[in-house]
Amino acid sequence: MKTALLFPGQGSQRVGMGRDLAHRFEIARRTYQEADDALGFAISALCFEGPEDDLTLTQYSQPAILTTSMAVFRVLTAEKGLRFDIAAGHSLGEWSALCAAGALGFADAVRLTHQRGLFMQAAVPVGDGAMAALMGMELPAVIELCMSARADGEPCEPANLNGGGQIVISGHTAAIDRAIAAAKGKGAKRAVKLQVSAPFHCSLMAPAAEQLAEALAGVTVNPPTVPVVANVTAEPTTDPAQIKQLLVEQVTAPVRWEESVKAIAATGVTRAYELGAGSVLRGLVKRIAETIETTTIGEPHEVDAFNA
Repeated sequence: MKTALLFPGQGSQRVGMGRDLAHRFEIARRTYQEADDALGFAISALCFEGPEDDLTLTQYSQPAILTTSMAVFRVLTAEKGLRFDIAAGHSLGEWSALCAAGALGFADAVRLTHQRGLFMQAAVPVGDGAMAALMGMELPAVIELCMSARADGEPCEPANLNGGGQIVISGHTAAIDRAIAAAKGKGAKRAVKLQVSAPFHCSLMAPAAEQLAEALAGVTVNPPTVPVVANVTAEPTTDPAQIKQLLVEQVTAPVRWEESVKAIAATGVTRAYELGAGSVLRGLVKRIAETIETTTIGEPHEVDAFNA
């Protein structure tokens, strides 16, 4: 039986995540301490105690989510002998997948995701960018909607191709508002603006991509122990140079999650574990690939129930 590991992205954070795990398992406590040391501030305290307003800020939520996912991964590896054949993550979660597969060192990944969040937040003034989730539209119709909503200096682009009838768009606030207003007339069942601090995965993030490329230049990327499916290509890769380039491209490119899950299913995977906070990916996988049984693991009782 082939197994995939899946890692959640931004939006899965919640106050209290990892707290019980760290209380129960020493290796989880050490993971949070390593993250605190790498960052020079207590990301552990933000995860365990909040406040929520701070944890939601992208420069904190990104390393916080990665650290929590890695704490779960390390506990399962140490306590349960976890083995896996392929890995993937949604947006930020791709960093967790690469870390779990040994392509990135944990301290490097924590520092870089913190910087990634800072770069993304600084790329667009607060209020100038937005994202919205569209339900019930196919990609060609979404592309047409985006083209009609955009204007000079006001992009509107597909950002998260999540599957299960959900596509997220990203861009300038005025363009996103126009797209939401027109969406139902184009066949959308729902169009909802998301509570995010920046317009991720669109061309407005180009300055952040450039800064991330500079930050990544001096970081070693190793061949991963298993293939990692990249968001940009929806294909597995093990090439360090390609991995580094795709992490940069991912900042402005759409997350091809539906295709990524189908690519995982095509390798013969029938079992997946979503590691970290939340269970969003489990729901998406269920709608994309019924042949893959997905289990969420993030709390001590879920670790106890795990059978390798």
